[in-house]
Amino acid sequence: MAITLLPLTSAADGLASDESTLISGTAGGAVVRRSVLPGGVRVLTEAMPGQRSATIGFWVGVGSRDESEGQHGSTHFLEHLLFKGTKRRTALEIASAFDEVGGESNAATAKESTCYYARVLDSDLPMAIDVIADMVTSAVIDPAELEQERDVILEEIAMDGDDPTDVAHENFVAAVLGGHALGRPIGGTPEAIKAVPRESVWEHYQKHYRPETLVITAAGGLDHDTVCTLVLDALRTAGWSLDEGVAPAPRRANDVVAVSGTAGLHVINRAVEQANIILGCPSLRATDSRRYVMSVLNSILGGGMSSRLFQEIREKRGLVYSTYSFASSYADTGYFGMYAGCSPAKVGQVIGLLSAELEKLAADGVSDLELKKALGQLSGGIVLALEDSGSRMSRLGRAEIVTGEFMDIDESLDRIRKVTAAEVQALARELAAAPRTITVVGPFEETETFGL
Repeated sequence: MAITLLPLTSAADGLASDESTLISGTAGGAVVRRSVLPGGVRVLTEAMPGQRSATIGFWVGVGSRDESEGQHGSTHFLEHLLFKGTKRRTALEIASAFDEVGGESNAATAKESTCYYARVLDSDLPMAIDVIADMVTSAVIDPAELEQERDVILEEIAMDGDDPTDVAHENFVAAVLGGHALGRPIGGTPEAIKAVPRESVWEHYQKHYRPETLVITAAGGLDHDTVCTLVLDALRTAGWSLDEGVAPAPRRANDVVAVSGTAGLHVINRAVEQANIILGCPSLRATDSRRYVMSVLNSILGGGMSSRLFQEIREKRGLVYSTYSFASSYADTGYFGMYAGCSPAKVGQVIGLLSAELEKLAADGVSDLELKKALGQLSGGIVLALEDSGSRMSRLGRAEIVTGEFMDIDESLDRIRKVTAAEVQALARELAAAPRTITVVGPFEETETFGL
């Protein structure tokens, strides 16, 4: 079953704003519900019978792409700073709240959203909701803590800069997406982090962390109505104004935008023993109906040890240790790529093989056996992933913030199984015909051409 998740208000669905809408009763007795609370706060839960734990996530629909000039890196900065203390709790008290019950808490900043989450015993869910709500609503962003965390983030950026695979991916995305805000690194650059003042981070916080942008998702051993009550109590305790009849913030516009990336070869010099190669192009946005086709294509081309890239480049030729394909999608655009790590002397040959495998897929299509294997691999992956309450919590967040559509497991499997060989070949042709961006990180001059 697939359900469109409208940005509901009490007037739109005839429900009082704190009542829940049944989205799905799924296999195994799991029940998914959605409520729009006063202030436009959205709560989605999946009750999983028999679970003794629960995962809770507080999502804000703001990511690195939403940063204004002078605020670059602020979203990731806030992810760190919200753990550094509130009006009610010190940083140590926040950490201790989860440690003393054996729970786990963390956060993740992406290009279009930020999530603060925790996994705890079902009996400790009220504590988790109270602590994370306190962090999200009432962070102090102390100037001294900010300056200390600035150094921590610079160390994090430096660590990523020492990983040639990370360098390859960051530079590939920047080249493919060009001047689009999605092309910027999530964590910001060292220059941006050094320059951003507390006032800009505070302004970013005040602008985006508001009731109408907040989405709470939870999965595991829980009761939906209890979660809604706990959320309302925590937000009101924090002093948030939760007015009746306020609609949730709209989702991002998902009209396709043309990206002005730079095709061709981009060489980044690093003194490393292994070259890192990524070859790809712009691709599908998050709501494109062909995203299931892309999943199947990736499975066949570079999704495991039996994939075409792995078999051809590693198993038959022994040129690499790691090779795979991938795709990332956002509201208005996305990208596709193929990765390989190899000896610097083999770069030209490996680039040729990456291109050749994509072109073969476009020209010759896929066999019935390959298609059957890919459908089985993806189906199994979907079911196994959803054995975990954290995965189910994240699925609810993505449905509400990104796609606006919730699908139960059966519908997800059905959409994968309906993908045809002709659809896979058609998408491969589209990717093969697009201008290609090639990023190489290794011990080379930036003028190196690798015989291309």
